[in-house]
Amino acid sequence: MAGLSFTPHYTIPLKPSLATPMSKLKPICRSPIQSSLTPQFGFSDPLVLQLAETLEDSLASLSSSSLPQFSPLQKIRDASSETLLSTPWPSLKDEPFRFTDTSFIRNSDIYPASKPPQSVETLKIAPSDAQFHSLTIVDGHIMDSLSNLQSLPDGVYVGSLFNVQNPGNDENSISRKVSELFCEFDWGDLFWSINGLGTPDLAVIYVPAGCRVAEPIHLKYYAAEGSDEPSGKLPLSNPRVFVLVEKGGEVGVIEEFCGDGSRCYWANPVLDVVIGEGARLRHSYVQNQSSLAAHIKWTSVRQESASTYQLVEISTGGRLSRHNLHIQQLGPDTGTELSTLHLSLGKQNQDLHSRLVLDHPRGYSRQLHKCIVAHSEGQAVFDGNVQVNRYAQQTDAGQLTRSLLLEPRATVNVKPNLQIIADDVKCSHGAAISDLEESQLFYFQARGIDLETARKAIVFSFGAEVISQLPYPSIRKKIEAHIKGLLDQDRAIL
Repeated sequence: MAGLSFTPHYTIPLKPSLATPMSKLKPICRSPIQSSLTPQFGFSDPLVLQLAETLEDSLASLSSSSLPQFSPLQKIRDASSETLLSTPWPSLKDEPFRFTDTSFIRNSDIYPASKPPQSVETLKIAPSDAQFHSLTIVDGHIMDSLSNLQSLPDGVYVGSLFNVQNPGNDENSISRKVSELFCEFDWGDLFWSINGLGTPDLAVIYVPAGCRVAEPIHLKYYAAEGSDEPSGKLPLSNPRVFVLVEKGGEVGVIEEFCGDGSRCYWANPVLDVVIGEGARLRHSYVQNQSSLAAHIKWTSVRQESASTYQLVEISTGGRLSRHNLHIQQLGPDTGTELSTLHLSLGKQNQDLHSRLVLDHPRGYSRQLHKCIVAHSEGQAVFDGNVQVNRYAQQTDAGQLTRSLLLEPRATVNVKPNLQIIADDVKCSHGAAISDLEESQLFYFQARGIDLETARKAIVFSFGAEVISQLPYPSIRKKIEAHIKGLLDQDRAIL
């Protein structure tokens, strides 16, 4: 594959065929990262205002909407409501959405998904691994009846913020810790604010200082409400999760998104993460939404000194899937590892916009992004920014994106970039884009392996580098079987 350091647009040519007691937490440093769509003061988008009003009306009917004035959820709702007054809907003229067309969402009849029934029989949700701690979220609502949280270690809390057992003014209470940290994330865009206004509940994962959670916490998101494609209706869900891992803690979190494969809906989730000094979070993110769905996700991570954040992402579903990933290292000796695989095997747009900010010495980061586009109308987007600021001396940062295009007119737009101000660093980035290489196919055929089998094997092995990094065997085997099934169905692979 030919190496490319920067490729703004490429189309394959036509061819034949945080820190324990709260008093000891470091002061919050506001991120210098601005919203990808800056609010235009004095300007109001009628569609956005109508959607905001609809979301507020829907929350008024929920008992959970009667919140204390200074609760973290009420704070984020108030801030989001104010932001939406002056934030327009993104268009292709906006640089962050230059290659991501959200018009099919805008042109739909958007309405908040209703609260799901508590009965298990009406929801077709596959059970989690029996060894995992699991929390099920349906259309943004936490479903205790479908969750398994019986054997959590002492001090660990997983569940709704409304069900925290130690509310109050105690500085060690979970609710106070969440309240002090939750609203300090201020780098979102329109979709972040829509979630902030429309989320009916806040799921909290809290790991106290020094606690190691042996088994992962499996967050199962399910879209129960959907519409038929010709109807033009688009039910919207806004699940939100806050993860706090205190000093020296360790936990694994699996996010799995799925829904009815033949229905239209819009999932708009947000995950906020705070990782304390010396703590570790292993994050697995699996997106397998309906091929007719919109999936726009925000993940924001704040890492204290000597902490580690590891992400493995597999995204195969959605008509439009976009992941906004923002990470900030807030102390020295901090490690960040990102591995992502996107598959666009139909008329899909798979989009990853990531930003990593390093502000302190001896930071470490590695990012590997891979995508496969196997449809003439399929698209993929990668915009990865690593910002090494003045005091991030002795930083070791690497970034690589590799794309495989299997059809004429299949398109990928990649923008790997490093912004380096520090002068004592070791940094690299690059990109490679190609079809399957004839030499690889010849190698298989020379050994008696037919062309169809050879193509499938090469395509699968291209993604296996990322899949193999999933830390849990049961999830890894499930993903391998799912992707092999997708490849078997796709004619472009054959």
